[in-house]
Amino acid sequence: MSKRNARRWRFIDLLSAGFFIAFLVFFVVFFKPAGEALAEGQAAAFPPPADPQLREKLLALADGGKRPPVDACPAGAVDYMPCEDPKRNSQLSREMNFYRERHCPAPAESPVCLIPPPVGYKIPVQWPESLHKIWHSNMPHKKIAERKGHQGWMKKEGSYFIFPGGGTMFPDGATEYIEKLGKYIPISGGILRTALDMGCGVASFGGFLLKEDILTLSFAPRDSHKAQIQFALERGIPAFVAMLGTRRLPFPAFAFDLVHCSRCLIPFTAYNGTYFIEVDRLLRPGGYLVISGPPVQWPKLDEDWADLQVVARSLCYELIVVDEHTVIWKKPSGDSCLLNQNEAGFELCSAHENPSEGWYFTLKKCISKLPSVDGDIAVGFIPNWPDRLKDPPARVTVIKNGMDVFDADTQLWARRVAYYKKLLKIKLGTSIIRNVMDMNAAFGGFAAALSSDPVWVMNVVPANGPSTLDVIYDRGLIGVYHDWCEAFSTYPRTYDFIHAVGIESLIRDHNSSKSSLGHRCHLLDLMIEMDRMLRPSGTVVLRDSSEVLDKVGLIARAIRWRVTVYDTEPESNEKERVLVATKRFWKSYSASH
Repeated sequence: MSKRNARRWRFIDLLSAGFFIAFLVFFVVFFKPAGEALAEGQAAAFPPPADPQLREKLLALADGGKRPPVDACPAGAVDYMPCEDPKRNSQLSREMNFYRERHCPAPAESPVCLIPPPVGYKIPVQWPESLHKIWHSNMPHKKIAERKGHQGWMKKEGSYFIFPGGGTMFPDGATEYIEKLGKYIPISGGILRTALDMGCGVASFGGFLLKEDILTLSFAPRDSHKAQIQFALERGIPAFVAMLGTRRLPFPAFAFDLVHCSRCLIPFTAYNGTYFIEVDRLLRPGGYLVISGPPVQWPKLDEDWADLQVVARSLCYELIVVDEHTVIWKKPSGDSCLLNQNEAGFELCSAHENPSEGWYFTLKKCISKLPSVDGDIAVGFIPNWPDRLKDPPARVTVIKNGMDVFDADTQLWARRVAYYKKLLKIKLGTSIIRNVMDMNAAFGGFAAALSSDPVWVMNVVPANGPSTLDVIYDRGLIGVYHDWCEAFSTYPRTYDFIHAVGIESLIRDHNSSKSSLGHRCHLLDLMIEMDRMLRPSGTVVLRDSSEVLDKVGLIARAIRWRVTVYDTEPESNEKERVLVATKRFWKSYSASH
C-alpha cells in the first residue's frame, strides 16, 4: 500500500470513528431517555393479549363447577390498568382530555390472567413509616424522582424512595404549607373532615393532613412514567386514578369540605367555566376552595386570573385571601346567588336534575341546587368530626326509614367487625393492614367500625344500586361510585384488604327475573380484578350465601388464594357465611428467570 493510500484510509478511519461517536452521542441523548420511558411505561402501553377462545373455555369450566386454570400474565403487564390503557386511549379525541378518562375494554378483549408483581417485590413498608419511605423495588419508576427531586417530592436512597413531603408549590414541605393555610381556614378542630386534592402528585398534601384528622382523597390521571397514584397508594395515602375531562368525577354532590389544587393545571374557566362548576358541585356549602399556582397572580396569565375571579364572584364565593400565588375562597352556606349577581352568565340546573349522579355522567354547565333535607349539610353546621361519624346525617332522611336503617347498620357492623377481629383472627387494627376497600359499602358502616384503626377505607357504592354515597361523605368518610363489571381505577397491588357483602349482587342484572341468567358479567372477571388490586399476602373477606361462596371458593383457589369459610356471628343471618382468603405471594416464571 502506498503512503498516499495509507493516509487516505487513516482519514476514512478517523471520519468513520467520528461519525460513530456522533451517532453514539445522539443515541444516548435522544434515544436512551425514550427507551427508559418506554420501559417504564411498557406495562401500561402493551397490555397482555386477549384470547377469546381461552376465555370461553375458562368461563365454561367455572360455570360447570370445575376449577379454571388461570395463568400469570406476561411480566410486562406488571402495572396493567384495563381502563386506563394509553395504547387504546391515544386513538380517542383530545377534546377536553377525553382520551385520558376511563375507557374500558369489552369483556372479550380482556385477558384472563393474573398480574405478576415486579421483580424484587417486597411486602410493603408498614404505616406510618410508609408515609416517608417505600421500597424502590415495588415501584421501579425513577423518572419522577429525577424530575421532581429538587421540589422535595421524592428521592431515591439505597433500597428506598424517600418522601420529604414537598410539592411543586411547597418545596419546603407540606407541613409548612398546611400551617400557612391554617392561618385562613380551620384546619384543626374537626370543622373540616373530607378533602379532595386534584392533580395530587405523590399526595404528600393529603398524607400530612391526616394528622389533623382531615381525610383527603387525592387523584391524578394515569401517568406511565411517573405513576403518581401508585406512589401515593404504596405510601398508604387515599388516592385513585381520575381525569377531569368530559364527565363528572365519580362523587356525589356537596361531598368535600375542602377542595385543593396545587399546580394541578386544571383550566377552571375553560369551556364556559365547566370545570369550576364541577368543583362547585363537589364542594360542600360553606366549604373552602384553595388554588395554588397558575393562574393565581402568575406572570403572563393576567387574563386567566381575572376570569377565575369573575367566575368565583358569580357564584358569590367569599374571597378569604390572596397570598402570593395562593388564593382561598369560601363557598356560600346557602343557595346560589345567581339571580342577584352573575357576571359569568351561569344558569341554575333544573329542579329535576340529580346533582349527585356521577357515573359516566357528562359535565353540566349549570349550577346544582342544594338538596331539600331536614337539617343542614353546610360546613360549620354539620357536626364536627368525629361526632358526624355516628350522628344520622341530614341526607339519610330522604331514604325510607333512613334514620332507623342507619342506626341499625352502624350497630350491626360494630358487632361484625368485632367478630372478624376476635374469632376470625383477621388482622384489622394492626399495622399489617392500611389500604382497605369495601366493594358494596351501603352507609359505610363497615368503615365506621374501623374508624379507630390505622386504616383508611375506600367505600365503593355500586353505580347501579341505591345511591348512598352522599350519606357516606356526610358522616366524614370517603368513597366513589363504580360498576364492578368494569375494572377499578387503580394500579395493581394497591389494597391490603378487600371486603364485600353480597358479591354476586355486584354483577347481577337486577332487571332480570331469571337469576341464573341475570348476570351482566362473570364472577371470574370480577375476582381476577380483585386479585389485580390486592397486594401479595393481602386479605379478602366476603359475606354471602353458602351457594355463592362455593362458586367463589372454586375461583379463589384457581387464582392462587388460600381460602377458609366460617360461620357468621351467632346473631346474624343463618343463611350467610364468611369466606376469608389470602392472596399467595408468587412470582411469574418470566419474572424470576
